Amino acid sequence: MSPAVPSPPELSTQAEISTEIEAFGVDRSPGSQPRLDYPPYRSSVLRHPTQDLEPADPEGVELWAPVFGERDVDATESDLTARYDGEPIGERMVLSGRVLDGDGRPVRRQLVEIWQANAAGRYAHQRDQHPAPLAPSFTGTGRCLTDDDGRYGFTTIKPGPYPWRNHANAWRPAHIHFSLFGTEFTQRLVTQMYFPGDPLLPLDPISRSVLDPQARDRMVATYDHDLTQPEWATGYRWDIVLTGAHRTPLESDRAEA
Repeated sequence: MSPAVPSPPELSTQAEISTEIEAFGVDRSPGSQPRLDYPPYRSSVLRHPTQDLEPADPEGVELWAPVFGERDVDATESDLTARYDGEPIGERMVLSGRVLDGDGRPVRRQLVEIWQANAAGRYAHQRDQHPAPLAPSFTGTGRCLTDDDGRYGFTTIKPGPYPWRNHANAWRPAHIHFSLFGTEFTQRLVTQMYFPGDPLLPLDPISRSVLDPQARDRMVATYDHDLTQPEWATGYRWDIVLTGAHRTPLESDRAEA
């Protein structure tokens, strides 16, 4: 006789997750960076580091880390809609902003990389198998270098929301992942950008792991009609601040307490 297979644990409901989100912020300082261990975001309990960090020589890391130069980044890589034959389906959008330090100075020649789901909320990745169509002419990845004013710019398709298995009927709000590199690969910073007015944002444990409401607002882009192009694309603007009191929340700088 085969041994009984244990039943999978019953998933929490959205109402239960929302109650946890509201309760977690009570009597805690509203930190401006994502929480390292945030129970409503179920996998953070297993994924966050539990041991002390080990010191590493950054110069030693640089000896075997990848390298890139300005000539390695082609200007066409910033247009995610023109990388392949055919037009990708969805709302075409222009996304622009500046990368700044804490004093408002531009961060020049910064490598900015983005990745995202398509308009149906599906990534071009073999592990994403939820029932939504793939777009053969859209892989959802792009990169560029900031200019002398610290400005970046992409043309892409507005991503759709998608289900995930954090809890029952869990949906991630539409978002775009950002990665920024400094002068070295050890300086990589990763964050997410969201869209204004998304009704899924208050229900999302990942964005709500940033307890400070003003810091969460800094993760949301602004619709910019001046950036919108007639008969072509809507425009969104989103600045990234790397240091200081108005720093953009970063996944690589999670708070513990």
